[in-house]
Amino acid sequence: MRPRLSVPTYVEGILAKDRVVLSRAITLIESRLASDRTLAQEVLEQVLPHTGHSLRVGITGVPGVGKSTFIESLGQYLTSQGTTLAVLTVDPSSQRSGGSILGDKTRMETLSHNPLAYIRPSAAGSSLGGVAHRTREAMLLCEAAGFEVLLIETVGVGQSETLVRGMTDFFLLLMLAGAGDELQGIKKGIMEMADAVVITKADGLNRQSANRAVMEYQNALHLFPASESNWITPVITCSALENSGIDEVWKQVKHYQKATEANGFFALNRQYQNLDWMQSYIRQELEERFRNHPDIHQQWNITQKAVQAGQELPLRAARRLLSLFFK
Repeated sequence: MRPRLSVPTYVEGILAKDRVVLSRAITLIESRLASDRTLAQEVLEQVLPHTGHSLRVGITGVPGVGKSTFIESLGQYLTSQGTTLAVLTVDPSSQRSGGSILGDKTRMETLSHNPLAYIRPSAAGSSLGGVAHRTREAMLLCEAAGFEVLLIETVGVGQSETLVRGMTDFFLLLMLAGAGDELQGIKKGIMEMADAVVITKADGLNRQSANRAVMEYQNALHLFPASESNWITPVITCSALENSGIDEVWKQVKHYQKATEANGFFALNRQYQNLDWMQSYIRQELEERFRNHPDIHQQWNITQKAVQAGQELPLRAARRLLSLFFK
């Protein structure tokens, strides 16, 4: 393991936009070592006054929708405008080994070599919904390093959408057309969270299907109650292959930012993000302390086998373990 830097060295490097130090700082906050956790907390507290100035955009969609291709096209568009960009992605990873299946620097090869862009893949591991354990902290470090836009890509499975929605300003839902009856695949919860719906791969023979999907999604969205932001969710088509529609997607993001800053929702949503971060941290910390408790650690495998074999009811096993933890 590489030796850790001092707190001032981390802070000075991050504020100086040193990407090597930034990467080492993100590795530090992702560490589960107690000594690293203490060091990471000190670094975060010192860079906190330099955070909060980025536009945070969450991007989700089912596997195969082309999230990485879309992000690369969007990133190339933003950097062509002189905008600095950090992409935080969460790779699907093995629950057994924790190994990542696919690296985003491979999937976004062109963007990864762009001097205005920074890509940081993290393995999801055992984190709920596929969101890396310290994604919020990594966002703050990137903000302190001066990146103007943060893109957070989810695995697109389970509860990752809800978690990323709670840490971003704008939530982008990517959908496919021509993959069957689109309306059958709409989940009310995820559609209600979306600030924009983007139909990807709207090119070639699929263009007609994409335009039809726009009408179907627009009709479905009209049935939902008005959002707290008073924003009407647009449905847009784009093609990363033809590099079309990307500018329109970003135009909608900026329209949303301007509208919600004017009506006060942007600032209110940032307050919601802070509360959500606190609550999420409490849940994570409690679970970690529960698992690391010596009595629980001793009983964990035995109890799991008993429940799996039907020798003990799950509810009774859970109560027994909790009583050991709170005794």
